[in-house]
Amino acid sequence: MSQAITETLYTQWGQTFTVDRVLFEHQTAHQHLVIFENQQWGTVMVLDGVVQTTERDEFIYHEMMTHVPLLSHPKPQKVLIVGGGDGGILREVLKHPGIETVTQVEIDQAVIDMCRQHLPNHSQGAFADPRVKVVIGDGVDFVAECTEQFDVIISDSTDPIGPGESLFTSRFYQGVAKCLTEDGIFVAQNGVSFMQLDEVTTTHRRLTPHFQDVTFYSAAVPTYVGGIMTFAWAAHNPALRQAELDPQRLHTLTTRYHNAGIHRAAFALPQYILDQLEVDS
Repeated sequence: MSQAITETLYTQWGQTFTVDRVLFEHQTAHQHLVIFENQQWGTVMVLDGVVQTTERDEFIYHEMMTHVPLLSHPKPQKVLIVGGGDGGILREVLKHPGIETVTQVEIDQAVIDMCRQHLPNHSQGAFADPRVKVVIGDGVDFVAECTEQFDVIISDSTDPIGPGESLFTSRFYQGVAKCLTEDGIFVAQNGVSFMQLDEVTTTHRRLTPHFQDVTFYSAAVPTYVGGIMTFAWAAHNPALRQAELDPQRLHTLTTRYHNAGIHRAAFALPQYILDQLEVDS
């Protein structure tokens, strides 16, 4: 292992992390996993050369992936998480007192095991919560075969390369639509839009046949370099995105990034995204 890791997401530009200490490195059945310490970012996890999460800024991503859909739903009780093996999404979902069950589908048990050991602050014991059911398997197959319905489905996948590619397909979105309740909401990470604008337009095109309301919202996550990260939003009920947030539900949450103002502003998209979506529609 060298004393530095350079991210390989883009061929001609990237970021480099100093590796102070390697905590874990392993070629799993699905991907190459490295967890290391860095003085600036704390513990960092890299899958197949791409930074997935860091201790320092994970709260931004996890809060926005979770609280935006959950607070937009009138009464979320059943949640499905696809991916998210580090446990950060699960931790945030369980902050909502009305949640009755959470099903988490993760393709790689090794990711959960290593994150519980080396990134314990991500999950903070969430995997031991009795409301949680973990399924080790493929997310696309799960939603295709599942007979349950969920109030919120969160797809916390890697970029659309390697094992994460299938979670950006029409087949996956069709299965998600089937598994959502009438007021159900689906959200998914959708890359850094300035660098990966084609992902935004492809996702929009593939989601639109299955949902009444399809759009994106955003947040700036420092280690996801290249500008704002976009999150796909899809719902059967277009009114949910415009719904007033319940002050009491907001008050019960302890957050470091998400708040009512951030929530509303997140749906304001840069013109370059709007223009491309119009061209592509």
